[in-house]
Amino acid sequence: MSENYGFARCSLGEEKGQDLNRQVRELKAAGAEEIITERVHGDAKVKPQLDFLLEHIEPNSTLFVTEVSRLSRSTQQLCDILNIIKDKHLRLVILNSVTIDCRNGESDPMSMAFLQMAGVFSELELSMIRARVRSGMANAKAKGKQIGRKPVKKDDLPATFIKYYPSYADGLMTVVELAKVCGISRPTAYKYIHMME
Repeated sequence: MSENYGFARCSLGEEKGQDLNRQVRELKAAGAEEIITERVHGDAKVKPQLDFLLEHIEPNSTLFVTEVSRLSRSTQQLCDILNIIKDKHLRLVILNSVTIDCRNGESDPMSMAFLQMAGVFSELELSMIRARVRSGMANAKAKGKQIGRKPVKKDDLPATFIKYYPSYADGLMTVVELAKVCGISRPTAYKYIHMME
């Protein structure tokens, strides 16, 4: 049985200001019945939700995405996805752009070429963004500004960690328990412990 799926992706979490609501809204309006979302970078080698969808999607189904870059910002990955679309006899709809219909086992060479070119530009855009960020960071560093997080010193350790550290040091608490009561990650707990020793 064929179905209509939507895939929405963004790189950052909601707390960083990126949300998926616009994509989800547009995918629903286009006819997607089930929408899979993912928060992972566009050129990440592994996109668990997308990989799962492509593995389990039924032949003759339609996959909607808002832009080519939502599938991938890597030309190689995009070509791999297009091969799956063809092999599984799917229809891929890039909203307001192009549709690749491989439900009969064939693909339109012009549409495939267009999508591959769109993938090249998507990868180029990501490379340009990264170059601008590196340049901006180098400029800020040259002006003497702090780049990245401010280094944490022993005097900066959170009060909750200082409070519960003696229990850990006396063997009354594990690292996992210490991290939990302090509201920090386990790697951060190890970092703070190392600073205390």
